[in-house]
Amino acid sequence: MSQFLVFGHQNPDTDAIASSYGWAYLERTAFGRDAEAVALGTPNEETVFVLDYFGVEALRVVESAKAEGVDKVILTDHNEFQQSISDIREVEIAAVIDHHRVANFETANPLYMRVEPVGSASSIVYRAFKENNVEVPKEVAGLLLSGLISDTLLLKSPTTHETDPQVAKELAEIAGVNLEEYGLAMLKAGTNLSSKSAEELIDIDAKSFELNGNNVRVAQVNTVDIDEVLDRQAEIEEAIRASQEANGYSDFVLMITDILNSNSEILALGANRDKVEAAFNFKLENNHAFLEGAVSRKKQVVPQLTESFNG
Repeated sequence: MSQFLVFGHQNPDTDAIASSYGWAYLERTAFGRDAEAVALGTPNEETVFVLDYFGVEALRVVESAKAEGVDKVILTDHNEFQQSISDIREVEIAAVIDHHRVANFETANPLYMRVEPVGSASSIVYRAFKENNVEVPKEVAGLLLSGLISDTLLLKSPTTHETDPQVAKELAEIAGVNLEEYGLAMLKAGTNLSSKSAEELIDIDAKSFELNGNNVRVAQVNTVDIDEVLDRQAEIEEAIRASQEANGYSDFVLMITDILNSNSEILALGANRDKVEAAFNFKLENNHAFLEGAVSRKKQVVPQLTESFNG
């Protein structure tokens, strides 16, 4: 039985898996603590590509820390409780490694908290390896590189920090890959949406946010053809409405991102349509609108929604 469970957010993306895998390795190697990286959901197709490429087994999926007999957890790539493990309020949070906003967060005990405005949680983990003079194994470097590529869309997203290109260069060298070639192949692996049901599609990469008393779900899918996704609008909207009813979401915002042209279409349903329109200064037609140059949920969608809902 491990002393610590290390995990990213629900519906884990590549950065959530990579940063937890890397931090658990660092816990064991540098700090001498028994830590296991686990996942709060099955990996998406992009992450499966990454794990297969670097020969890493998928992390064990858990639903409750207490059920695992663990009282201490470490969070990576998130800190908001509604995005975390089901019994997060019943365990001690020993550390947080994140690159998002801090919200709805309090603990009974002091903790190690490292939150930096960089492109990925994986970037932070890599710097921690260097600070502690721990050699990064090839497979760990591959995962951390992949987490950075995923969250910054191969360093093209506005979330890319000025230090991230150097981090990517160093990790690519350790992992033994060509950054551009590998990065594009990895991103394309995550755009095969035709095999996904509408229910799966809206849950591939989705997070819940409490915005001025409203439970707002913001999801994102990456594609190379926005129209191909919009062709399925009727079934997608049906799945969204079912999810809203089942989970009490006041609003559901789906960000359909074209990874080649760096634009997005926003599909939105819910009680606060006017606030969504005000957030982006556009008009929803047939429940969707084009958002030029938007590729980052963290920087180009959630802050705007937060301001609008609080306004």
